Parts: sequence; structure tokens; C-alpha cells
Amino acid sequence: MPLKIGVVGSCAAGKTTLANGMKRFGYDVRHIAQEHSYVPAMWQRVSNPDCLIYLHVSYPNTLIRRKMNWSEQEYQEQLRRLQHARDHADLAIDTDPLTPEQVLQIALEFVTNISPNSAQQK
Repeated sequence: MPLKIGVVGSCAAGKTTLANGMKRFGYDVRHIAQEHSYVPAMWQRVSNPDCLIYLHVSYPNTLIRRKMNWSEQEYQEQLRRLQHARDHADLAIDTDPLTPEQVLQIALEFVTNISPNSAQQK
């Protein structure tokens, strides 16, 4: 059975870019919009992945990456909503200093070293 991967993070963290990149390599990846949910374990309900990847981005970089009209308070609220997912993530990547290609490489290296059985035994 293929490894089921979930990707979470705040807006502009790179979730869609990473998920699309991993799909090109044949991985079963789901971008989970946990940052918009008030349910702490929504990522489990929506996808229940074998492997959860958390992408972090700083507030200033969200404004650079996307022309977003939001406050730092709204960003902090997203981080609060993501805390459960971050606590349970198998891999957390700070995307601030990395290119999308580097984020993809880190994720691919990580998932190639785990199997569905080992990921479920965390």
C-alpha cells in the first residue's frame, strides 16, 4: 500500500507547491487546509495520513510570497490552529530560507526513508 502523505502549514507556506512536486514523483499527497479549521485534529479527520509534513513560514515571508491583506494577529491565529498538526508532524520544515526545490528535496529524502508501517507506529 502506498504511503499516504499530508501537508499542512499556514497560508503561503508552500503546501500546494510541495504537494504538486511530490505528486510528480508518484506520491499520494494531500494538501490539508488545517489552518482554516477550528477543529485541532481536522488533519486526521480529513486525510489520516501515514506521514504528516508541516511547513513553517514567517509572517513577513507570507507577505512577500503572496500579496496577502492580513494582519500578524491573523497569522498567529493560523499558527494556533496548526499547533496540533505541528505537534504530531513527522517532519517540520522551515521554508523561509529555502527554495521550493529545496523543500521538495528535503521532503522526498524523508519519505524515501520511511515505510507506511513505520510511519503508523510513531
